[in-house]
Amino acid sequence: MTHLQTNSNSKSETLFTRASQHSHRVALITGNKTTSYDELTKLSDMVAKKLLSILNTEDLNESRIAYLAPPSLDHVLIQWGIWKAGGVAVPLAVSHPPAELCHALEDSDPSCVIVDSVYRGKIQEAITSDLPVIDSSELVGGNFNVDSSKTKLPSVTSGRRAMMIYTSGTTGKPKGAVVTHEILSAQITSLVEAWEWKKDDQIMLVLPLHHIHGIVNILCCALWTGASCHISPHFDPLDTWNHLSKGNLTLFMAVPTVYILLIKTWEAAEPEDRLRWSNGASALRLMVSGSAALPAAALERWKVITGQVLLERYGMTEIGMALSNPLHGDRRPGYVGVPLPRVKIRRVDEDGAELGENSTKEGELEVAGPNVFLEYWRNPTMTESSFRNGWFRTGDIAVVDRGDYRLLGRTSVDIIKTGGFKVSALEIEEVVRQHPQVADCAVVGIPDDDWGELIAVAIIKESSAKIEPSVMITWARKYLASYKIPREFRFVTKLPRNAMGKVQKKQIKLLFLDSSET
Repeated sequence: MTHLQTNSNSKSETLFTRASQHSHRVALITGNKTTSYDELTKLSDMVAKKLLSILNTEDLNESRIAYLAPPSLDHVLIQWGIWKAGGVAVPLAVSHPPAELCHALEDSDPSCVIVDSVYRGKIQEAITSDLPVIDSSELVGGNFNVDSSKTKLPSVTSGRRAMMIYTSGTTGKPKGAVVTHEILSAQITSLVEAWEWKKDDQIMLVLPLHHIHGIVNILCCALWTGASCHISPHFDPLDTWNHLSKGNLTLFMAVPTVYILLIKTWEAAEPEDRLRWSNGASALRLMVSGSAALPAAALERWKVITGQVLLERYGMTEIGMALSNPLHGDRRPGYVGVPLPRVKIRRVDEDGAELGENSTKEGELEVAGPNVFLEYWRNPTMTESSFRNGWFRTGDIAVVDRGDYRLLGRTSVDIIKTGGFKVSALEIEEVVRQHPQVADCAVVGIPDDDWGELIAVAIIKESSAKIEPSVMITWARKYLASYKIPREFRFVTKLPRNAMGKVQKKQIKLLFLDSSET
């Protein structure tokens, strides 16, 4: 059961059918190797034909195909090959341990899993059934022979299911969010229009390719437009700065953790490197931050270093991107802008009543439009409960000021109900981070008989700092109402994060619920 009916006969354009429009332009740059759009088309055709031959079928007919490969040309060829063979691409996270991979494999129930040889041991440990494992070299190279003249590719309409991306699991077990080719195209074209992507754009990919930020916002938008994507197998601050300094990039997109590491690397560098890096970064036409809240201090520091005002936006696995600060015009710190093209947004109160644009009350964001996902895989109950009269319930609380949206956090982990008040954990975190001896922090609510929930904060101190809880309480009182003051503290060396840099607040709560000292 899905929240809408797919148009299985739709002949709208798909991402991989657009490649022919870009002909001999450079699509991908990996190390010293460049791959044109023509080459990408021919190579992915061969991957699709090999996959159909191995699985002994003429059409995958929306069978799920899981794959584990680092960001690379091979990764893109596998993705496109699955699509062209009629399958549903299920990208797995190279950073995940076998237990998490096991959940994705058992839940998605794929026909096979394609794996880079580097990760074969991890996959074997994750598999609990007789799931076929295909080495990626069989598809993108090697001696596996297919008679191309006798192997035809199926006709893949845009209404077919295209991809299943697993949610971050910040509030529960990761769920497989399914999109069709048509939905994927809607997510891409909304961003292409809003951020004015052009075929002459060049972007560097430093994010993992199991998450919508790297897959859609960077890779798919670039390939839809005819732009060039420079793929790094992993994020390295020095390599990234040196690439930014070359002057050939026009866009860069990353998560707050990446920007914070780039800032620290810049501050530790020699003056001549700083100058070269800053000059290079200043030449880009757009730099974007997302997937987690960007600390105001990092936003300001990046502006000082590069002259760039980072564009913050808001999205989710289930909806692609929904809100964005403007490409042209003022970008307000702490705000995520306005609805993107063709995306409908509304806010509702606890009873589901819609709040008007002029209402100053906080409300839950709900989203509708062609960008919204089809379903949670094989979970009709969860799919149905996630929609209200056709609107997807994001679980994120926001306020609107002068038309701009500001997030207060998720209803389940970031909205703390204490002493009869509802408090935003994100607001408290921003205040605590301003303390000169605090490197980072995370705020959660923990159960309490008297208060309902107590506000608790885990703090990473600057290297040589000595902070007592009383000092932090005194600091917080200068900026926060009394009911927003943290009551419990833990000082930690790091915060648990997922691959996209989002703090895992369920694990933070355990620090306080565990009676042992941390």
